Amino acid sequence: MKKTISILLIFAISMLMCVPVFAENKGKNTAVIDGFYSEANLDLDIELGGAYLCEATTGKVLYAHNEFKAASPASVTKVMTLLLVMEALDAGKFKLSDTVTVSAKAASMGGSQVFLEEGERITVEELIKSTVIASGNDASVALAELTAGSESSFVKLMNARAAELGLKNSSFENVTGLDDTTTNHYSCAADIALMSRELIKHELILKYSSIWQDTIRNGEFTLTNTNRLVRYYDGCNGLKTGSTDKAGYCVSATAKRGNMQLIAVVMGAETRDQRNQAAKMLLDYGFANYALYESGERFIENATVLGGVSDSVPLYSSRFSCVVDKTALSKIELIYDIPESISAPISRGDVLGSIIYKIGDEQIGKSDILANEDVSKITLAEIYGRILKKIVCG
Repeated sequence: MKKTISILLIFAISMLMCVPVFAENKGKNTAVIDGFYSEANLDLDIELGGAYLCEATTGKVLYAHNEFKAASPASVTKVMTLLLVMEALDAGKFKLSDTVTVSAKAASMGGSQVFLEEGERITVEELIKSTVIASGNDASVALAELTAGSESSFVKLMNARAAELGLKNSSFENVTGLDDTTTNHYSCAADIALMSRELIKHELILKYSSIWQDTIRNGEFTLTNTNRLVRYYDGCNGLKTGSTDKAGYCVSATAKRGNMQLIAVVMGAETRDQRNQAAKMLLDYGFANYALYESGERFIENATVLGGVSDSVPLYSSRFSCVVDKTALSKIELIYDIPESISAPISRGDVLGSIIYKIGDEQIGKSDILANEDVSKITLAEIYGRILKKIVCG
């Protein structure tokens, strides 16, 4: 009897030891991928203020936890700062080679910095690199002043752009993310992912954010990337880290493998290592379980035209992309819906059909089939002319 009880006790203790213990804020969510539902059994086992994983091209959410919880984003604020700077650069407001004179305010910024001095002359490109790579608060303020005249004017642009992007839980008081004295400076994981998607559309940012080390001031000052994932995570090409006592440790991490670019946002981790580990786990989960299906613009066929100056019109398909479960990528079926004939007149770009994308019985998307040329309606005079030509020429 004693022997039997002992065996049972040992078995019970063994079973208890095998039960995983997770942090209270573990993430377990249902992700919706183009109409497919899959259990996102990703247990980060790390205390976080929020987490978010999405695919950059489509914006499809692969994982979310406390994604709309507003909190201080620390230097991840600079994602919005850099977005406005890049948009101003693209608009021709200044060039990378332009030289900026550092103001007293920019030179006075504490925290992460590249130690700019009042009156120092430095190029726009060096300021952008200093902000992206080294998270320089002084460089961020210098860029804001260049773009909008003052930091306060630039902050107004930040909040206006946030509204344009539809950010629901973001408000900015400065361009750096320093939060010792802020009262209304916050964002959330979902909003940061959205602004990150916009920022990485500017390829120059990924060029800089994927650099581990660089220099400014003719090689006299070394910049080391605050995002260690750039060096240690396969495919990581950005984007921005941040940490303060109020915010904890945050990151918007981007990585690309094959044709799929992912964005992983982590808010409020307790340590830098926890932040990096959580971002790595999110990215690993995305690359292991999902794939990006892409179909570019391409010629389809010629369609018959009735009553036109031409008897046919070339057709092409519009671009289409969607995220699917990795195991389903080879099972995608394309169903073409093209009418047997089309009446003139036809304008280039007119939608004349569609392609339905399916996996089994489930439709996962649709793209348009369009006319690639104009086809005018034939006139009576043109009809008589053709008849006459046949008679004359045989």
